[in-house]
Amino acid sequence: MGEFMAWIIGWDLVLEYAVGAATVGIAWSQYLNNLLVKVLHVNPIPYEWCHSPFEHSVDGINGIMNIPAFGIIALLSLLLIKGTKESAFVNGIIVITKVAIVVLIIIFGWQFINDTNHTPYIPAPSTYTDTQGVGHTFGGIGGILAAAGVVFFAFIGFDAVSTAAQETKDPKKSMPIGILGSLAICTVLYILFAHVLTGLAPVEFFRTTGKEASVAQAIETFMPGYSWLGKLVTVAILAGFSSVILVMLLGQSRVFFSMSRDGLVPKVFSDVHPKFQTPYKANLIFLFVVGAFAAFIPEDIVGDMTSIGTLFAFMLVCAAVIILRKTNPEMPRAFKTPLVPLIPILGIIVCGAMIFGLGWTNWLRLVVWLLIGFIIYFVYSKKHSKLQQGRHIKPKDPIDPLNPI
Repeated sequence: MGEFMAWIIGWDLVLEYAVGAATVGIAWSQYLNNLLVKVLHVNPIPYEWCHSPFEHSVDGINGIMNIPAFGIIALLSLLLIKGTKESAFVNGIIVITKVAIVVLIIIFGWQFINDTNHTPYIPAPSTYTDTQGVGHTFGGIGGILAAAGVVFFAFIGFDAVSTAAQETKDPKKSMPIGILGSLAICTVLYILFAHVLTGLAPVEFFRTTGKEASVAQAIETFMPGYSWLGKLVTVAILAGFSSVILVMLLGQSRVFFSMSRDGLVPKVFSDVHPKFQTPYKANLIFLFVVGAFAAFIPEDIVGDMTSIGTLFAFMLVCAAVIILRKTNPEMPRAFKTPLVPLIPILGIIVCGAMIFGLGWTNWLRLVVWLLIGFIIYFVYSKKHSKLQQGRHIKPKDPIDPLNPI
């Protein structure tokens, strides 16, 4: 497929990992406030210090900087530099806790569903304008596609199962089962969870009161007698968001580590710490880049950028499957996509539909992002590419800070 296509995928992964980490960091800050008020019973962080300069409250208070979001990004970036074997075990516990919380909310929340909130189940098409003056498609097929594009953010990361390939006895068989199996289970849980949550509270509640901390707020307000579950959710989500940010920052530094070894980005991204054997300079750079996004950009913007960038990357991968099946049919494949070209074509159509639903503002952001990537590639990367220079680089990964040897 060529180096240029690989560059586009790598550049898009910045949206998936780096900007994605910023999005989760912003949500983390909102749940931190919920923890301070609902669990610890202390004053929340002032609005101006936990929101971006582009946001303002209903009381007219303007945000200045999201300090908690920047703080959690910085803390986890420094943790990645040091590396800790215990993080892998703790991350596993957090995942189990998150799934258990989702199941508990589905079970206990089902009895509190108000059928009025589901009538009609698919609202009539309309446009909702938020407090920042931004319009959003709501209801009808347009609203479904727009919502799917936003919710797609929750499906990012299932490919991470492939990182365990070396630890399985039969990766060719186990990896597809692991990825597709976890995807199927989580999809069912997502649907049930969304059904319960939207049945608990009316849509205006999520727009005005719940916002980024809607789950805990909905439990506190519409599930009397289950305030303990709301507090548990707050603590679990804070821990869960932390693990998600950690993995995203890890993925981003590793993507640029590989690109740096190929000469596509400066060597600083592949410099390894003499003691910890981790790409510390890359982690420090992304600390400030991701931290800046988290501190100064609203969550809906970075969240939509993450979704549309990843959707576009998935479309390219689907197209690559079709092309490589024709141009390199003899290529060894550990897993062979069935029903080609039908499956890839369906993937392109579905991803394209969700991109369409995200609206022209996000299309424009994606185009601008790609143009920046094109400029970097033709101005710097192509000139320094070791592939273009005819040099072969033997792949060598840095130590995994979540599970060092």
